[in-house]
Order: sequence, then C-alpha cells, then structure tokens
Amino acid sequence: MNSKLRRAVRARGHFPHDEAALKLLFLVLNRSEKEWKMPPREWAAAKAQMAVMFGERYSKAMSA
Repeated sequence: MNSKLRRAVRARGHFPHDEAALKLLFLVLNRSEKEWKMPPREWAAAKAQMAVMFGERYSKAMSA
C-alpha cells in the first residue's frame, strides 16, 4: 500500500494545496481497495473521515 502511495505522489511531483494531495491519495486507495484480500484496520476510520470531508463527492466516488 505504501509503495502505491509513494509512486503516485512521486509521479505527480508537487501539489497546489493540501486538498489536491489528499484527493490523489484517496483515489489511489479507493482503486487499490478492490485488490485487497483483507483491508488495513484503520481503513474504515479513514473512509469515515473522508466521507465527512468530501460529502457528496465521496458518495459518488464510492458508488462508481
């Protein structure tokens, strides 16, 4: 998981603001979640925090 996050951040380079970086990390984690046999313990808490932060945008992404 860490290597996928590092690779995504390294490929992007820099971010105009923190929200852009958080968005990229969410997309990488959301895509890689489908490959996990057993998700990390903290993933449920992280998803709940992202749902609060991104609201409707998060629910659209999760239903897609």
